[in-house]
Amino acid sequence: NYVVRAIAREAGIRGLACSVSEIAQATARRHQATSASAAVLGYGLTGAALLGSLLKVRQHVAIKIEGSRELRKLVAESDSYGHIRAYIAPADIPGQPPIGPAEVAVAVGQEGLLTVVKDLGVKDLYESVVPLQTGRLDADLTYYLMKSEQVPSFVEIGVPVDNSGAVRAAGGLLLQVMPDGDVSVLSQMADRLDDLPPLGEMLAAGETPEYVLDLVFGGQPYEVLETFPLEFRCSCSRERSERAIRLIGAEEVASLVEDGEAIIDCQFCHERYIFDRAELSAILDDLLRESAG
Repeated sequence: NYVVRAIAREAGIRGLACSVSEIAQATARRHQATSASAAVLGYGLTGAALLGSLLKVRQHVAIKIEGSRELRKLVAESDSYGHIRAYIAPADIPGQPPIGPAEVAVAVGQEGLLTVVKDLGVKDLYESVVPLQTGRLDADLTYYLMKSEQVPSFVEIGVPVDNSGAVRAAGGLLLQVMPDGDVSVLSQMADRLDDLPPLGEMLAAGETPEYVLDLVFGGQPYEVLETFPLEFRCSCSRERSERAIRLIGAEEVASLVEDGEAIIDCQFCHERYIFDRAELSAILDDLLRESAG
């Protein structure tokens, strides 16, 4: 699980390629996802990894898809340190494996919304909402980057799912024209990718992100800037769950005390946090003291 950043300075093209195969496989197992849901999760994790690789230190990005077919919601998040996570609803989207891009598009639908939220370390969050164009996250992210960020870009994601319903590989490619870059070179590189085997199949066969970048850049001179790891990491914790309970107010917490416990489940990692009556009573006492004084 890692991403490679490269640049073709003469052409003014930035290239990113990543593999998130193990993360996608583990996430599918964690969510007990069907083959179709596993593929959609893989697309989300890859898209988040690619957009996260464009961030500066201590920045964060979230991708949310609201589908119009079987998929209700997909949320995938990443930060500048290569930490990614995702969840899907429902996790049991029907679909007969093998699953490819066409099946993913059918599961998502073409009439939903793609929302990108960025925490850039300033006062307000950056949020952009665009309509889905195809139901394929790579094509829809390409549209988002062109429409909202106004950066000529090309995104390709591959998440092949085999006959058993298992994710064989997951990874992607992001190409962008830098200021004063040559848009025609971007088009040539995208065309070159069309002549290659599907990206997901190359990764499933053991090819690396570096190999994919080399094929796509072709004879264009380029240099690898850095390679850094990607990993699943969830930001949930017992402390954050307690803060969430405090935010609902004393009246609601009092109701939880009567119930005897509160259970908070993390949608991303499925960690469960249980607060018993004594813990809830202590939280309620704190809230009442704060309101009194």
